[in-house]
Amino acid sequence: MTYNKLFFPIGGGEELRTRIHGALLIGKYFKSHLEVFKSEAKPSQIMKIDETLPPSILKELNAMVKDRQAEDLVIHETLFKEEAQLLGVEISNKRVKGVATAEVITGSGYRSKLIAQESKYCDLVVVASPPNGKITATFETTVTQSGNPAIMFPRKMDKFSTDTVVIGWNNSPEAARAISLAIPIMQQAKKVLIVTAKEYLTDSGQIDKLVSYLACNDIDASYEIVQTTRIPGQALLNKATEGKFDLIVAGAFGQKGIKEIMFGGTTKYVLENTTIPVFMSN
Repeated sequence: MTYNKLFFPIGGGEELRTRIHGALLIGKYFKSHLEVFKSEAKPSQIMKIDETLPPSILKELNAMVKDRQAEDLVIHETLFKEEAQLLGVEISNKRVKGVATAEVITGSGYRSKLIAQESKYCDLVVVASPPNGKITATFETTVTQSGNPAIMFPRKMDKFSTDTVVIGWNNSPEAARAISLAIPIMQQAKKVLIVTAKEYLTDSGQIDKLVSYLACNDIDASYEIVQTTRIPGQALLNKATEGKFDLIVAGAFGQKGIKEIMFGGTTKYVLENTTIPVFMSN
């Protein structure tokens, strides 16, 4: 499997330019076609409009909302064009084989519903880490509703590479699926390290089977069994940071939504502190 089409939902908020930059970096790395999706809410979703108001007033209020949305779209498209030019990404409404391309697409309605639907038509979802590690409805929808793997990247990212990969293994179905979907990435990596803990191994042969599975896919992986900490996610992130790895592969969410990322607990620590992109799958 190759990642020929990427989907990236973009909202408002801070670090808009750097988030667009990060998504384009990933698209350029894979020489993919990147769809930057901008949702436009209906006027009634933005303001509680009293439908009993005179038609002339309702018309004026709707026009105000549409004008504001048009201004926002211009800002998004301007930043997109500037960053695409800076990175040498071709602006196109279709994929060009062997060339990094990107476009901005829009949809009108509830953001989460639109993202849940539009994100199904891609090989890989890319999403910026949520501000302050707070999981929003939009973020959770993006990484759980598409049915596709996702790369969560830091809100400020100057480069993207997959030369060195660390796998967070907790013996879960989500981690196993993430690994299988990341095979194309790890086949090109120069170094792959599996990080796990004793509490996730019922017998010593399990980790050897994982190493053997990766070897069947021409991936030479090593492993390390580490001690967990009282802070959920810290052991994995410490190892990834100390080893200067380019990418973390982990099963970070399940059928009940985002729940565990590695070594117990919630994703909060990793979301707040990672400077390394995370490849995830449910």
